[in-house]
Amino acid sequence: MPGTLTTSSGVANALRRNVAIIAHVDHGKTTLVDGLLRQSGTFRSNERVAERAMDNTDLERERGITILAKNTAVHFNDVIINIVDTPGHADFGGEVERTLAMVDGVMLLVDASEGPLPQTRFVLRKALERRLPPIIVVNKIDRPDARIKEVLNEIYDLFIDLDASEEQLEFPILYTSAKAGTSTMSMDEPGEDLRPLFEAILNHVPPPRGNPEAPLQILVANLDSSDYLGRIAVGRVFHGHVKVGDPVSVCKLDGTFQETRITKLFAFEGLKRVDVEEAAAGDIVCLAGIEDITIGETIADVEHRKAMPAIAVDEPTVSMIFGVNTSPMSGRDGQFVTSRQIKDRLDRELLGNVSIRVETTDTPEQMKVLGRGELQLSILIEMMRREGYELQVSRPEIVTKYITDNANERDRVSPASGAGPVGVPSSTREGGAGGAKPPGRLMEPVEDLLVDVAEEFQGVVIAQVGTRRGTMTKMVNHGSGRVRLEFRIPARGLIGFRSQFLTETKGTGIMNHIFAGWEPWHGAIPSRNTGALVADRVGAATAYAISNLQDRGEIFIEPTEKVYEGMIIGENARANDLDVNVTKEKKQTNMRASTADEAVRLIPPRKLGLEQAIEFINDDELVEVTPKSIRLRKKVLASNMRPRRSIE
Repeated sequence: MPGTLTTSSGVANALRRNVAIIAHVDHGKTTLVDGLLRQSGTFRSNERVAERAMDNTDLERERGITILAKNTAVHFNDVIINIVDTPGHADFGGEVERTLAMVDGVMLLVDASEGPLPQTRFVLRKALERRLPPIIVVNKIDRPDARIKEVLNEIYDLFIDLDASEEQLEFPILYTSAKAGTSTMSMDEPGEDLRPLFEAILNHVPPPRGNPEAPLQILVANLDSSDYLGRIAVGRVFHGHVKVGDPVSVCKLDGTFQETRITKLFAFEGLKRVDVEEAAAGDIVCLAGIEDITIGETIADVEHRKAMPAIAVDEPTVSMIFGVNTSPMSGRDGQFVTSRQIKDRLDRELLGNVSIRVETTDTPEQMKVLGRGELQLSILIEMMRREGYELQVSRPEIVTKYITDNANERDRVSPASGAGPVGVPSSTREGGAGGAKPPGRLMEPVEDLLVDVAEEFQGVVIAQVGTRRGTMTKMVNHGSGRVRLEFRIPARGLIGFRSQFLTETKGTGIMNHIFAGWEPWHGAIPSRNTGALVADRVGAATAYAISNLQDRGEIFIEPTEKVYEGMIIGENARANDLDVNVTKEKKQTNMRASTADEAVRLIPPRKLGLEQAIEFINDDELVEVTPKSIRLRKKVLASNMRPRRSIE
């Protein structure tokens, strides 16, 4: 490619910069990328561009979060800046880890009011471990509740807490308003455009290192696909150069080698991919024509087949059972309903998602899917649902491990390394799955939980977290009427916590959590203390029946909605499950009175989204997911076959 320079200092290309933008959810990084794209001249002046152009999936736009890591490139003067937009949620950490393998510096974006939040700590720790120089961007400086000086102090405290080196602490600070497209190096001088940010990237992010004359080495960090070209590998050229038509060798993760040839080569230009004939060390490129390539593999020279270190990814902490939909309403909405189709879809997910694992179970109709968190798995289910899949999923369970007593501290899981502990993985159920108990101590994942609530709710939140085996580690009151609380809590204590937390704080509370490490088992945690209202027959729900059941608890369905035996239609106010007839109709008689046909007044039903449904269910319940509906049901549909819940 033009502009490639080779110097004795090891700089592969002085006209390239590779930088990742890392930030917490909703701190404005996708909006900032929009501004960089516009002000670099990537778009024509009359070109219509959607807001948050990098969030290109429906789910990302609806939720306002970045789920998939994406690449773009902008020009500034003669330099091409490759920008990678990373997810802002810890559940998608697998995307973050492989992103950082491609870049030489990071732009840390922090909200001028909220300051650094848990995800900021998570990604920054990984960036500092890789010795990537940071640029600090304090965004949303035009917020009326901005507290810039305090946020800067929190950023310095965070760097010191993460053992940053002296060089890493000498970071440049920019103040931006991504929405307005302005940046400045000093709060005394109002910004006019994003030029100071472009210049900071050129001055503080080092050019990529490597040797264009050495044997080829490309680390595959992302995957895409095309109907015409098949699988497309996205990666960074660390050494050497590559041309269209070159024979290459793929160093597989299992140690084998696959000989192939490059059929297409792309570079990034704004939001588009453009054809190029060759690329050299320091470039981020897309390569087509390589079958069965996966993330973490190395594309190398055929005569020098040397693999690069594979991308390390933190272990999964949550598992769910995905199964074929077995309800009486199965097959009515979905296009893909068989176990083979579900398995094929999960296998495809494994190719591009390094933090997901799939294990077999005793029956071919069910698969065990392990991930980094409840949100990550619910996003996968939602994506499958929108693609036309029907399935049923179980309650999330925590992955536990046994650590032998003679394991030293290095063998235990540390949040920094993410390495797994020594020992045999146990069943994810509390107390094991029967059989011989593995030697050692039972360990479970714990999380750092941060909540921001109004002062009036702090007592109820502390009590809630306490019942879930959480302990408070920090409390900060900024004097603004809100309190920030930090807790250390077992990961299983967070299952079902979000909906309860929002109810108790009247929807005003903010919570974030992040994996912190492994600790000995904390003991039993009480599950949902209410029972379910369960339909006892097939039919359509009636307003008359629902009005009579409203005193029993909260209803989830509307009149005329189809139900079947074993379907959960509401939450019982008491601890036991209750089988009810929700299809009952009002009997007509010959007697008429002035009050005989009073209008039925119904309380609006509580509609559960996918995540709320997953959090709500108990161990003996499932969530039925179809393209059009989300239903709750009992695992055993027939009422006379179900074991009764004991009332404590």
